[in-house]
Amino acid sequence: MQKYNASAFRFGPAGRGLAALCCGVLAACAGTPPAADPTIPPVPPERAAPTIEPVTDGAAAAAAAGELSLRADAPLRYVVKKGDTLWDIAGYYLRDPWQWPALWYVNPQIRNPHLIYPGEVLRLVMVNGRPRLMPEATEKLEPQVRESPLAEAIPAIPIDAIRQFLNAPRLVSKDEAERAPYVVAYTDEHVIAAQNNGIYVKNLPSETAAGWSVVQIGGPYIDPDSGDLLGYEAIPAGEAELVSAGPPAEMTLSKSYQEVLIGDRLLPQEAENFQADFYPHPPARPVDGTILSVFGGVSQIAQYQIVALNRGSEAGLDPGTVLSIYQKGRKVPDPYGNGRVALPEQQAGLLMVFKTTPRLSYALVLSDTRPVHVLDKVRSPQRPPAG
Repeated sequence: MQKYNASAFRFGPAGRGLAALCCGVLAACAGTPPAADPTIPPVPPERAAPTIEPVTDGAAAAAAAGELSLRADAPLRYVVKKGDTLWDIAGYYLRDPWQWPALWYVNPQIRNPHLIYPGEVLRLVMVNGRPRLMPEATEKLEPQVRESPLAEAIPAIPIDAIRQFLNAPRLVSKDEAERAPYVVAYTDEHVIAAQNNGIYVKNLPSETAAGWSVVQIGGPYIDPDSGDLLGYEAIPAGEAELVSAGPPAEMTLSKSYQEVLIGDRLLPQEAENFQADFYPHPPARPVDGTILSVFGGVSQIAQYQIVALNRGSEAGLDPGTVLSIYQKGRKVPDPYGNGRVALPEQQAGLLMVFKTTPRLSYALVLSDTRPVHVLDKVRSPQRPPAG
């Protein structure tokens, strides 16, 4: 089990001053200047001696927050529970959860400072006159060491909503799809195959991967802005394990998400690489994109559904990027004219990117205030108008 030393030594401002004083006294006695510890990153100047005060009035803290959309009813103290997500907690404190980086106080002496664990106590405090959220333990003077499996950290978004999606490659080129091995027959007289059934596969490499994903090649991803072909959707149907090399190779379906058909392709199985250590944040630069498709092929998109966007890492998107969804404006007939009137776009919800390729990314719809459809626009999030 992967483990790490999460907190090293957590000192509040008084603790850091005491530690520095002790090191100076010991060094003076030894006649040599104190050496910097290379294992602890230097504290930035603005955080060298922060003034930390408890918050006693949430409304007063919200008034002092400036552009930060702190809720007046934000809890002053919150105990993280199993099943929480970072997005949930951000919503308890902020009207606009994508502002999380401006609220969360990062202790530079803690490895992976963005990770939050069940049982951890979070406190709303004022740091240099601005509201910030920080783990309660950061203000204690005594050293603390904690070892925890990395997987125990709460995720940014609901893992179960995207776990099946992450178990298979999602974007393939035309060449990759055409060269991939494919199902030619079932080992028994079935019309379709499912979990624990056998299949025969043609063109499986002799030095095969440990596990394979069975996919059905869906429609193309066409960028509506440029008309470029971005690739093809690979719809996960199951997972297969090798029984004998063949040719054709005999394989067993170890998992099935839907029926496996003759002609389905096989791609090397991707390791589940979803990380819990990203956090909600706006894009680094303005983004203007479009929803290309929705996983599952439904016509109307709802909360916790997965969508593909025609923007990726080349546009500055990375896991954790939050975007606003804008419902495409309709055209209605003019009751006193012959033409039609184009209605303005309306903000319809928020989504968060969790996987990117250079020109395409996948995101989870986190909230929907109006119906969302394919070809609706996505842009950098903005504060909704007051009221």
